Amino acid sequence: MNGAESLVESLTEQGVEVCFANPGTSEMHFLAALENPRIKPVLCLFEGVCTGAADGWYRMKDKPASTLLHLGPGLANGLANIHNARRASSGMVNVVGEHSTAHLRYDPPLKSDIDGLARPLSHWLRRADSAATIAWDAAAAVAAASEHPGKIATLILPGDTSWQDAGTRPITPAKAAPLRRAPDAARIEHVARVLRSGEPAMIILANKATRGRALALAGQVAAATGARLGSQFFTARIERGAGRTPLERIPYSVAPALAFLKDIKHLITVETSEPVAFFSYPDQPSLLKNPDALVHPLVEAEEDSALAFEILLDVLGATGTAPLVQQRIETAAPSGALAPLSIAHALAHAIPENAIVVDESLTTGRETMGHTLGARPHDMINNMGGSIGYSPPVATGAALACPDRRTFCMVGDGSAMYTIQALWTQAREGLPITTIVFANNSYAILKAEYANMGAGPAPGPQALSMIDIDNPRIDWQAMAKAMGVPSVAVETAEDFTQAMINSAREVGPLLIEVRL
Repeated sequence: MNGAESLVESLTEQGVEVCFANPGTSEMHFLAALENPRIKPVLCLFEGVCTGAADGWYRMKDKPASTLLHLGPGLANGLANIHNARRASSGMVNVVGEHSTAHLRYDPPLKSDIDGLARPLSHWLRRADSAATIAWDAAAAVAAASEHPGKIATLILPGDTSWQDAGTRPITPAKAAPLRRAPDAARIEHVARVLRSGEPAMIILANKATRGRALALAGQVAAATGARLGSQFFTARIERGAGRTPLERIPYSVAPALAFLKDIKHLITVETSEPVAFFSYPDQPSLLKNPDALVHPLVEAEEDSALAFEILLDVLGATGTAPLVQQRIETAAPSGALAPLSIAHALAHAIPENAIVVDESLTTGRETMGHTLGARPHDMINNMGGSIGYSPPVATGAALACPDRRTFCMVGDGSAMYTIQALWTQAREGLPITTIVFANNSYAILKAEYANMGAGPAPGPQALSMIDIDNPRIDWQAMAKAMGVPSVAVETAEDFTQAMINSAREVGPLLIEVRL
């Protein structure tokens, strides 16, 4: 085996099933090694699609994918969605090609400080020194990425390490199941006393606590104590809809968030921190809470939420309590003009059972969460890092991870243009994705933020030209066709609802342009 073959073999031994790749000259031996039948290579036409897809894969699989990026510039192109993945605690293994060690001394044009680029967003970083040890490097990278919460692992792969002889089939350590720390018993006892006090409390869930057994147990705690259950405005993945434990969403904007939380005396955090405003605004607080409210950590990021709730229920003497469960709410198909409320009603009506909804709708989708609580059971994925252009790649990875489920990608037109290349990968792989582009021909969120930041009541002509994207207007149906994705444009709530229902019957991808 050469080093690249040893690397790929080790990745597969450690459970990596897919590699989202945008290769270059330095990675040709790695490309050849991807002939290994135990790993699926997926070509992405931009590195930000690679890293975003790896994020989406992890969010649905709870196991890391690999990316293949070309030298420092390739890594730099993928950093925005690595940032989003890190904030969502998604694990991934980034393999970054590098010039051969001997070639670097000549300062070739593509030489860069890959270590320096990778370090700020990597929990684990290593430069492969030898073909003989690269299998162990790969095993260590996967182990680091698989820790709870998920981690970003970056392995730099010099060209000569790829092509040199690595010996026979590598023997690497057996893949270990990720361990989660037990929560602190004294902390749980303290939270139990807080909940017994009867003072208004909200338990804020995040990361792995917003789904599965942890979410159901949280529903038992809420039912037994009267505490409210909430989530931050953005959450990595929530299992929601009929039959699930419902969570209240803390509003995005500062004033509504403060009003929402004004009566809460105790904030109990689970795999998250206290609510913080996304941005700093003049004369507005950064912390979204009553100044007198107390914050009580129950579960830290590395700890086991389900275990914490089991112990808490035992301490409360409430192990037999039935959990809170959301009932199905039949929402009638809306009619008339397209607006945030009619769009939310259309989604509530049309989301199919077991769908995956990836939400980057920004201004248009602000009302979506509240009106889809009683929709058919589905998973909701949000952008944790705030770097736009995340949803088309994340939807791509999520659909590859769960090909038997329909994925709905809701994205604003400005955001979609950052990573529109994801459509091509969706078409090539025949992925069951409905991409919904809300086309208001503007970075509409920035118009509101202009006033919120105190820059003025409304943008002037020069500032407005930096916000509107209607000159020239983007032809979304032509864009979809160019990428190999069929499309439909809608201008009414009726047509939007029907287009979503029809798309759920499609085998492959479809784009819906929502003309606002």
